[in-house]
Amino acid sequence: MKLLLLLCLVILLGLAAQRLFFSFAAQDPQSFAATEPAFDIRAILNGPIQSEGVIFGPTGAATSRFVAQMRGSWQGDAGTLSEDFTYADGSTQTRLWTLTMGEGGAFTATAPDIEGQAHGQQSGATVRMTYRLRLPEDAGGHVLDVTDWLYLMPNGAIMNKSEMRKFGIKVAELVATMRPAGP
Repeated sequence: MKLLLLLCLVILLGLAAQRLFFSFAAQDPQSFAATEPAFDIRAILNGPIQSEGVIFGPTGAATSRFVAQMRGSWQGDAGTLSEDFTYADGSTQTRLWTLTMGEGGAFTATAPDIEGQAHGQQSGATVRMTYRLRLPEDAGGHVLDVTDWLYLMPNGAIMNKSEMRKFGIKVAELVATMRPAGP
């Protein structure tokens, strides 16, 4: 029994170390400081934006696909980003982010389905944002820990990868493209 308990403890510690030091969430924004083009969310997330993406469940299988119409608007260091999602099953979802720039590329954001504040950091061609997302009641109402990474490509497109975790275990992943849309 003691051996089994010790084995479980070693496995848990190994998983924790892997998450802290060798995972997607462990990426450091400063590692991207010298990359270009520079990602200034006030310029890049301004105006109409088109997005397409896929959400993968805990087994890695695609569980949902979506297209989204987004629109960013800024007044100095304060901005909003509206997101209107249409999923492959016909359902829709809307989110309105309120963003506030801080110092050194840091920013905060809020939205109705976000618990507390999201915290973001711009660095080189990237943006990382972490937050707690409350799922709709019809999806269980769970609160997930989310890490978003946005990577600005040389042609102006953005690659978005997000991981959603519950109790430290990855339960979903999102991969999407974003790019400026026509007027």
